[in-house]
Amino acid sequence: MNQPRKYSDDAGQAFPIYITVVAGLLFLAFAYLAVGQAAATRNGAQTAADAAALAAAQDSRDQLAGMWVKAVLDPTKWQDIFDGNVPGLERSCWRAPQLATQNGAHVEQCAATPAGPLGYTVAVKTDKPVGDSIVPGTENQYAKASATAVIEPLCTFELPTEGAGTDVLPQLACKDNRKWDLNPDDPAGLPGPEDLFDVHLAD
Repeated sequence: MNQPRKYSDDAGQAFPIYITVVAGLLFLAFAYLAVGQAAATRNGAQTAADAAALAAAQDSRDQLAGMWVKAVLDPTKWQDIFDGNVPGLERSCWRAPQLATQNGAHVEQCAATPAGPLGYTVAVKTDKPVGDSIVPGTENQYAKASATAVIEPLCTFELPTEGAGTDVLPQLACKDNRKWDLNPDDPAGLPGPEDLFDVHLAD
């Protein structure tokens, strides 16, 4: 008649341990959730910064390519255009907020890189905080990130020697060993912005 009482005592002692274990597991689950929320917000901020910087750099790349087409008959101007050292080039930070907004953030700072290669550094902050979690303060915590995108020329050339004639244009030697024999009378056959310049995030 004493056996049921012993079983009941054992069960009673195990129940608080069970509750403690379950509570611990729930706490860990909520902690992992909070970490995941923070990581997702940080990743979103970095995506917005990357996109904003690339957008600004691509706009400048397109401007430079257009300038090169206009100056295609004057090869002496090509190198300055490829180096981004050309008057009339408008700064392209206006593009950065557009892409940041599309990725749930806003631009806090945008500036052209002070030294070559030409590019843009953009800093952003997320529009929404991490959100409520078991970690205090996350409901008011925003993620910040920055990125730099650069523009690099893909082509080289050699200026014509004296006596070669003004109608002889240099051949462009570009990425992947592609050669361009230029014919200004065939604009469709000229290299495009993506052929002349590479835009990528800085390492």
